[in-house]
Formats: sequence, structure tokens, C-alpha cells
Amino acid sequence: MAQIKAWNPEREFLTRDELINLQEERFLKTVARAWESPFYRKKFSELGLSPSDIKGLSDLSRLPFTTKDDLRSAYPYGFLTVSRDRLVRLHVSSGTTGRATAVFYTRRDIDSWAELMARCFCMTGAGPGDVFQNMSGYGLFTGGLGFHYGAEKVGILTIPSGAGNSKRQIQLMKDFGTTVIHVIPSYALRLMDVCQEMGVNPREDLNLRIGYLGAEPYSEEVRQRVQNFYGIRVYNSYGLSEMNGPGVAFECLYQSGLHLWEDAYLMEVIDPDTLEPVPDGTIGELVLTTLDREGMPLIRYRTRDLTRIIPGQCPCGRPHRRIDRIQGRSDDMFIIKGVNIFPIQVEQVLMAIPEVGSNYRIVLTREDNLDQMTVQVEVTDRVFIEDMRHLHKLREKIAKELKSELLVTPRVELVEPNGLPGGEGKAVRLIDLRGKSGEGGV
Repeated sequence: MAQIKAWNPEREFLTRDELINLQEERFLKTVARAWESPFYRKKFSELGLSPSDIKGLSDLSRLPFTTKDDLRSAYPYGFLTVSRDRLVRLHVSSGTTGRATAVFYTRRDIDSWAELMARCFCMTGAGPGDVFQNMSGYGLFTGGLGFHYGAEKVGILTIPSGAGNSKRQIQLMKDFGTTVIHVIPSYALRLMDVCQEMGVNPREDLNLRIGYLGAEPYSEEVRQRVQNFYGIRVYNSYGLSEMNGPGVAFECLYQSGLHLWEDAYLMEVIDPDTLEPVPDGTIGELVLTTLDREGMPLIRYRTRDLTRIIPGQCPCGRPHRRIDRIQGRSDDMFIIKGVNIFPIQVEQVLMAIPEVGSNYRIVLTREDNLDQMTVQVEVTDRVFIEDMRHLHKLREKIAKELKSELLVTPRVELVEPNGLPGGEGKAVRLIDLRGKSGEGGV
């Protein structure tokens, strides 16, 4: 294992007691600051609460949860705790699951965010001398600028290539000797196909050594595919717009879970149905409270992301507790024939099968009042040109392994390479047509 590096050792290696004391101090300040926003002042008043009623972390459960719907209802300025002349930036969510939401930043908020991202770069071994190619969308999406500011803070030469234009991305890697990349998992898989089209062998023709994947749930099988193809170490990144963006939690060199920066965020993991806390090691919904934000603090925000707190101490020595990779979202789950299914379960099966290509999607329909699940799977070039008998066996193999994992048997459709819709943004893996007119076909 390489030597452990840190951007801010004083904060990254606090004792657990020191970290909890800092959380307590910042939590009380956050509650007082939240009172300055129209939304929280009204919410607290409805519950008969004022900041003076909250004495410490033990009172956290007295405070209300905050949801995405709350952010929408108070859009655009209802969560602000400072005057608008103190704000320097806003980001807006994609709005893919409903009306968009806005998050605002003061200058200090931007600096704090860059500080967290600088920690993430350093603890994975990136630093001055590296060339960082940021293939994430810039603009209203937080992923691009979040990584960008962190890389520049560390002193890393940064290429703000943004998303898309795949052949140019690979040419930039060759021209400038890119060593570190940030990319959405589904786009990392797409670039594998483009490399093959261009006759580029990343292990021989590129200088890559580190990759950061995030912005959408992905399986360990996808990580292994990306690592093996590019010859790099891939680190899992977690963040969300409501909590600044990327940099909420990140893997260290040991890759044994994502350290959640607990001096900046207070975390809970709850049962999404009962809203009660679950024990460490148990999957539940991640709930976060900001501890170091001026312009728009959020209290007990329900992320809808499913994970677990990993018990025990990380070998790197950081006291910031670790969460497991995101298993999916509580609102992503669908039910087929009485069985609860998450899209990532399908991915885990597919990506472990060598003949499967880089893209897939799940289509749900309703036929004769019965729900049907179809998994459309791209296969590799070599497989697609082989005889139909081989394709039939592969289809049967995929269906059998999916049934073993899901406990239901889906239809499986094999598709030629690049035969499914793709793009540079977050992958759309699930298409639910059950409640739409004209249902019954795919």
C-alpha cells in the first residue's frame, strides 16, 4: 500500500472525540443559522421549536426531515439564510425526477467545497505533476465545477473537457498525457467502445493511472471492467447537489468504503418506511445535515440514496466513518410479481458476463393486466456475428442468472453493439411504460 497522503491532516485525522466535539459545535451553529431562512423558521415554529430548544446532537431527532419536495415548494429562495448580495453561485438539479431544485453558495461555501474535494484528490494519491481530465458536465450540474475547483486547489493541471465528443476526449488524453480522469460510470463504458473503434489500447497508448466514478449508482462489476480495460485504479465518489455536489464521501487508497467528511456533514441511516435509525452495517436511507454551509444549510435531508455505515476503523486511520457504495435509490425500486427489484441488481449480473457489452436497459410493460420485465442487453461485436445458436444459449444464460438473482424470470433481448440509446449524461436504465397509453410493446 502506498504512503497515506492527506491535504489537511489536522482535520482528516482528528480523534473521534475531537470530531464529535466539532460536530456538536457546528450543529448548534447550523440550527441557529437555519432559523434565518423563511422555510425553517416556519417549520420550526409549527413544531413549537426555536434554536434555544436544541442543546446538542442528542436533540437531532427533534428536528424535522427535509425532502426534495420541500426544496421544490420553497423554490427559488425560501432556504436562503443570507442576503442575495452575499451569494456568488447557484447550481440547479437536473430535474429528472420532478421539478428542478436550486442550491446557493457564498464565497466561503465555494472555498469549503473545494477544500473537501482537495482532500479527496490527495487521499487517492493525486497531486501536482498529474494531469486531470474532467469529463463531467460543467454549468448547472455540480459534478464539473466541484472536481475542477478541488483539482486546482491541490495544484493539478486540469483539462476542463466536459462531457461528450468521445474521440476528442481520447485524443486529449494522448496529447497531454492525462493521468487522472473523472467520468460518469456509463460514459466510462461508452469510451471503452470508442477506444476500440479508434484502435487505442489504454494500457499501452495512454498514461492513465487513476479514475473517479460517480454521479450514478454503479456496481462493483462495472468498477472491475473499467479498471481492467484502462489499467487504472478506480475510486468511488459520492455527492449530491443538495449537499454542494461531489466530495461528500470518497474512497481512500484502501478502497474499503467511502469516508464521509463528518466535519462537514452529519449523517444518519434510517429505515425509509419507519424513519427510525438502523444499526451500523444495515442498509437504509442516508440522511444528511450540513455542518459548514452559510448560504443554504439543510437539516436532516432525505437523500433517498440507499447505503450502510461500515462498522470499524479504516486502515488509513481517518476517524471519518465510511459508507458503502450506493445500492440504489429508495424511489428506484420497482415491483414485479410481488418481488422488490433495484436496477443495480440487474447490472451486477450483466457486467459479470464477458459476452455482455457496455449498455443495457430495463423496460417494464403491462400486458393482459400482468406486469412484464424485459432486459435489453448489448453484446460484444464478437458474439453478435456468431451463429444464432450461440446467441440463443447466451440469452438463456442471462435469463437464468437474472432469475437466480431476482427470483423472477425476465424476457431477455440481445442487441447489437451501440444498438441502445446512449449519451454523455446519466444513464437511463429503467423505462416504466406500465401506466402509459399504448402499453404492451417495447
